[in-house]
Amino acid sequence: MRTKVAIIGAGPAGLLLGQLLHIYGIDNVILERQSPDYVLGRIRAGLLEEGTVALLDQVGAGKRAHAEGLVHEGIELAFSGSRHRIDMKAATGKTVMIYGQTEVTLDLMNARKAAGLTTVYEAKDVQPHDFDGSHPRVTWVKDGVTHTLDCDFIAGCDGFHGVSRASVPDTAIEEFERVYPFGWLGILSETPPVSHELIYSNHARGFALCTMRSMKRSRHYVQCSLDDHVDQWPDDRFWDELKRRLDQEAADSLITGPSIEKSIAPLRSFVAEPMRFGKMFLCGDAAHIVPPTGAKGLNLAASDAHYLSGALREFYDEKSSAGIDTYSAKALARVWKAVRFSWWMTSMLHKFPDTGSIGARIQLAELDYVTQSPAAMTSLSENYVGLPF
Repeated sequence: MRTKVAIIGAGPAGLLLGQLLHIYGIDNVILERQSPDYVLGRIRAGLLEEGTVALLDQVGAGKRAHAEGLVHEGIELAFSGSRHRIDMKAATGKTVMIYGQTEVTLDLMNARKAAGLTTVYEAKDVQPHDFDGSHPRVTWVKDGVTHTLDCDFIAGCDGFHGVSRASVPDTAIEEFERVYPFGWLGILSETPPVSHELIYSNHARGFALCTMRSMKRSRHYVQCSLDDHVDQWPDDRFWDELKRRLDQEAADSLITGPSIEKSIAPLRSFVAEPMRFGKMFLCGDAAHIVPPTGAKGLNLAASDAHYLSGALREFYDEKSSAGIDTYSAKALARVWKAVRFSWWMTSMLHKFPDTGSIGARIQLAELDYVTQSPAAMTSLSENYVGLPF
């Protein structure tokens, strides 16, 4: 087989990149080690920046998001027993959309299928080769047979644990990482949201977040120990703990119900530099991870796909390598700002082992400042709705 761009990974980064390349007239093939059902079974992010929605529209995959997504103009920060609203639209003129990553993935899968593009699912032992030379290729095993895909470029969109970044020699890459000393215990339930906007709560018992997937399905999180296991958290214990961490009004109006999904996610900040290695590029979680506190992971994958697709269009249409030469620096400039914002939100809202009484008071002072200062509210809003790309 031969194609112009071999894409490893059929998550949102790979699928969006594939659709953008398609509308630019650039042939591409996606290789994914899991089945479509497995990919769609991943419960992940659910907040889209306007720029991400615009990219879905650009590739013809945004119709259902506009019909079913929930547009939010602000968020609420809860601390010291009360809630304070940040009006992001008033500060920036922009909004965000609640629409699950699973739905984004499904819409992009359907768009790819409608376009008749090739995706190989359940491709085992995917390996990129010779990306530092003139003839890159990717091999994989399917039904016991080894296949080879010759290409001009490889896009590693296969996530944090994928093979793309792991194939880069240690001497050619630098990794920056902070693993946070807690996780998020999250549940999904067929219950209405406690509020029409997200509630981020700083509490002495730990952080809590109330969000949603629709007006009938809610997603809630509580900060937990990394040693915890979901079996230690029956539904009743979770709901009781969540209520303790909310203001009284939210706790009283919270409607509880059986969980339909429950998991614990560790939190980390991670960046790999650079994001280009010869003729292979990293895109999305393969290159960077942020805590979900700032709702940036999926949106960074989208901006990476935007930068990379534009660079490859320039290469093929204009015979210029300027775009691919600057892809890494351009993408990383936006990535590091999102890493900073996600770290800041996480630091302000969570209870750390070494927070202590002075740290807790500083957090409350920070929250009080953010919710009272127009300049601080604007800064938070600009980052939350998404910096331009």
